[in-house]
Formats: sequence, C-alpha cells, structure tokens
Amino acid sequence: MSRIGKAPITIPSGVTITVSNDNVVSVKGPKGELTQAVDTDITVSQEDGILTVQRPSEQKKHKALHGLYRSLLNNMVIGVTEGYKLTQELVGVGYRATNTGNTLDLVLGYSHHYVFQLPEEIKVTTSSEKGQTPKIILESIDKQLIGQVAAKIRSLRAPEPYKGKGIKFVGEVLRRKAGKSASKK
Repeated sequence: MSRIGKAPITIPSGVTITVSNDNVVSVKGPKGELTQAVDTDITVSQEDGILTVQRPSEQKKHKALHGLYRSLLNNMVIGVTEGYKLTQELVGVGYRATNTGNTLDLVLGYSHHYVFQLPEEIKVTTSSEKGQTPKIILESIDKQLIGQVAAKIRSLRAPEPYKGKGIKFVGEVLRRKAGKSASKK
C-alpha cells in the first residue's frame, strides 16, 4: 500500500474543501483558492476535518495516482493556509535584480538585460544590501507554479561548477570542481 497515499490530510480551521461530481477538488483558505482535477478512478472523501484519498485496486497506475493526488491536495492545503516562499541569490560580479510590480529585471553578465514577466499569482520582491549577494524572493500559494517559475529564472544563468557564479537557491549546495592545477617542475 502507498505510504504517502494512505496518510490522511488534516484540514485546518478556516479551510473549506469541496469535491464536485466530476472529481474536481477546490480548496479555499485565508490566502486564496486552488483547484485540482483528480482522476475519476481515485475517490476523495472528507469527514470530521480529515481528507482521505482512496484507490480502487492494486494496479500500478492506481498506486502511482494514489500518492500523487494525496501530495497535490496536501500541497494545496498548505498553500492556502501558509503559502510558499522561495529565495534565490545571484552570485557574480555585477549581477543585479530589480522589480517593478511583477516584472523582474535581471542583469546577469550578458550584453543585455533579462526582463521577466511573472504570473499575477506570484509576488516577487528583490533585495540587495551592501556586502550581500542580491536576492530574489518569490511568494505564492501554488507550489507547482512557484517551483516552475524559480526553475525558469535559475535556467537563465545556472551556477557553474568552478566559481559558483550564477543564480542559485539559498542553502543549495553546489558541487565544485578544482579547476586547473599548477604545473609541476
């Protein structure tokens, strides 16, 4: 049995979950509302403040979908109550990040700026204190969307393995290479 799929989801106070007839689950909380279409084979039931996800059989497809939809629904519940926050830092000389509203302007050592228009579901802030690397802070209730946008921003200048220059997540450990060694005499 799926260990993730059989774990129940406790519904915090202030969160309402509705399951429609065509298996579309909508979660509404203090930070917003999210919806997710669930496969027709998987049943989602709610009773006494606990949300459970069940599968009809032990087929490989049903096992995979069981854990998947339980995780997606749990991420939605966490998103509408607490929200998600990702912080990225720009490592490199002259790298800068500024934002006006939901437009992110990045200077990444190329001959041109990158102007990145973010979806309205994501709130972006930038900070650059003296002596610190510039930071991009993304906040949203949708975990999948914020991860996808953060990966797209990171792909504009991925960290290189020698000096570590590029856009990386705060706390991310990079695998570093030694580089050229001095010649032996």
